[in-house]
Amino acid sequence: MKPCRLLAQSAVSDRFDTKTFQTVSHNCRRMSRHRSYDIQGLDLTDDSYTVEQSLIRNKYRALDSTGTVVLRGKQQLFKLKERFPFVDADDREVFEVNATGIVDIAGDYVLSDSLTGEEIVVLDNDFSLFQDTWRIRDADTGAVLARIDSGGAGITFARNLFPFGELIPHKYEITDADGAHVGRIDGQFSIRDRYEITIDDASSVPKEPVVAAAMVIDAIQGN
Repeated sequence: MKPCRLLAQSAVSDRFDTKTFQTVSHNCRRMSRHRSYDIQGLDLTDDSYTVEQSLIRNKYRALDSTGTVVLRGKQQLFKLKERFPFVDADDREVFEVNATGIVDIAGDYVLSDSLTGEEIVVLDNDFSLFQDTWRIRDADTGAVLARIDSGGAGITFARNLFPFGELIPHKYEITDADGAHVGRIDGQFSIRDRYEITIDDASSVPKEPVVAAAMVIDAIQGN
């Protein structure tokens, strides 16, 4: 097994001592920095996007700052393992997100380039009633590239448990592997999900997979 993959699977265990953990983690990050994370056929270079849910559940679209649709996606229903294919404005599939296990919110989802078949990143979710944390990891090394954390335990709790709690706007902060601010996700009051993704500084993260991950997290959690 690759050392970085072993590190990712052992992060919460005592399999590594502190010094070994830090050494392997540093090497994983260095390897990840030299990898290209481009999604072929997709250009997510804007600094702000709006994601809207259709009145028909499980369908989403993303618009750039000019109001142009750049992505559309939907969940494929009646699948034991969830699959979310995303197409560009010309209906060409550009990437997909697949669950690694059978219907499990607190699990792993792999974002793959549809044109090359390459696994780009893994979305790793720690789910609780009070806090949602998503880690965006390198698909090969397991190194953390970015984190997306829900803001406010009260809001997260209410969204998860209260009747019509999904109408409460959600808020997330996007940070890099060292905890530095990258951007945010702000939900809007609406009968259907609508939220704004703002990237303030993506110099320390691979922008395309981070933006793509931010776009699909709500779709995953809504199912």
